Amino acid sequence: MKYLIYILIISLSIYSCNSSKEINTASENDGMQTDTIRIANDSLEYEVLILEPGFDFWLNSRAKPRDFYDLGFLENKNRFWIQEYNRRARNLSGYGNLYPQPINYEFNVDYGFEVNYLLYNYLLYFQEQYNQKL
Repeated sequence: MKYLIYILIISLSIYSCNSSKEINTASENDGMQTDTIRIANDSLEYEVLILEPGFDFWLNSRAKPRDFYDLGFLENKNRFWIQEYNRRARNLSGYGNLYPQPINYEFNVDYGFEVNYLLYNYLLYFQEQYNQKL
């Protein structure tokens, strides 16, 4: 009986710590910016949505400034990395759900600097976050 009371007290204290932690996390997240980045261009009929938790913070804190790269460099890196990313996305048996869907990037379309910059940085973030080498 004595052990049952100790187990009950420990269980209640663990449960109360977890429940208060969840409440604090929810109230802290109310003021935070969402990790969704959206870029759209109606004339080219494309839309880029990046829905990766932590990417917005990483982009603002670790990415190099926009004037560090030129468009040609970004396009070349994106072409190479996206081809490998899409190959892995189509091979579910080898990579599981780490690559949920291919990236629809047409190499003959001029997406402009901003799209290529964000896509490049997302692929850098992805490689770093999930310990992948594209």
